[in-house]
Amino acid sequence: MTTVTVFTKPSCVQCTATYRALDSKGIEYIILDLSENPMALERVKELGYLQAPVVLVETFGQLPEHWSGFRPDKVDELAGRLSD
Repeated sequence: MTTVTVFTKPSCVQCTATYRALDSKGIEYIILDLSENPMALERVKELGYLQAPVVLVETFGQLPEHWSGFRPDKVDELAGRLSD
């Protein structure tokens, strides 16, 4: 079981591009707005990021994977792994 979470903020161009890339690959995800969720903001800071979006991929039995910014290469890589 894999859970994909996108930490976002309002009016974020890179966030919108990330949603579109995930949608185009059929990857389901949860959106957490950093401006409305202090716990989400704290989690992003714990991961070492200061900008949105932050994508967190959690797969049962594996270490979490995460990245920041619009990364179509990472989305493609994730789609390939999820289709296996």
